Amino acid sequence: MKIAIIGGSGKMGQWFASFLAKAGAEVIITGRNQQKLHQASRQLGRVKTATNIEATKQADVIIISVPIDNFAEVVKQIQPYINPQHKVLDITSVKTLPVEIMHQYIKTGTILGTHPVFGPGAKDLNNQSFVLTPTNEPETALAHKIKAKLESNGARVSLMTPQQHDELMVVILGLAHFIGIVSADILSSFNGLKQMEAIGGTTYKLLLTLAESVISEDPEIYASLQMHLPDITKVEKEFQSRVKDWADLVENKDKEEFVKRMSAAKAKLGKIDPNFQKAYRKMYRILDILG
Repeated sequence: MKIAIIGGSGKMGQWFASFLAKAGAEVIITGRNQQKLHQASRQLGRVKTATNIEATKQADVIIISVPIDNFAEVVKQIQPYINPQHKVLDITSVKTLPVEIMHQYIKTGTILGTHPVFGPGAKDLNNQSFVLTPTNEPETALAHKIKAKLESNGARVSLMTPQQHDELMVVILGLAHFIGIVSADILSSFNGLKQMEAIGGTTYKLLLTLAESVISEDPEIYASLQMHLPDITKVEKEFQSRVKDWADLVENKDKEEFVKRMSAAKAKLGKIDPNFQKAYRKMYRILDILG
């Protein structure tokens, strides 16, 4: 099977190129920056390079791995060369808009919105989350085939609509990234970060880990995600409102209400996942071991 990865010189594109080549597929990667593209090809060792159009013509499966801001441009470019046998997948972190764009321009072949909910640092698919977002019968049939292959490699696969996916990602990615970015911004304004890291406990280490994991990534990708996740501003404004509420409790030294609200939040999280306290205790132990 020939698989073209449009945007294969990027981090996630290279991850999938490596994974699929090892699985026996013939992989073709493309990229805007020719120097970066050929460097990726040399590092991967088992892939070919081509233009977007050449790769589309040669491939059986096309995986689009480009930033959401460039997505429509790429789909329009390859659309005339899509045939009825083609399978066209995207791996963007947002699903509603890319799926709408693929449906708008790709009238032959089968498309499928997918989201690997992990980064390029993953060693393999074992225990990694994958979301597939079919919207009709052909896409659902393709999704079940892909689901079986992914699960055979140890992945955890969920099927849902693009809209359901984006509603969940507003919190899973959008809010989590937002908190991490703001935390990094605040931490960077303090002197004595090295001292804080040396004497900080597990809770501080969790905060620092979140901040560092987010701020170390490509700002363009994170900015694009924030701009394109539907209704993300509603959740972030709600977060700001809750921050003010809690800050007011501290400022007013309202210990009774603070304890009451914290206990209520703890009880709700316990109902959602009875094992959440056990999981956090395990995480604390790991952080302690890591120092």
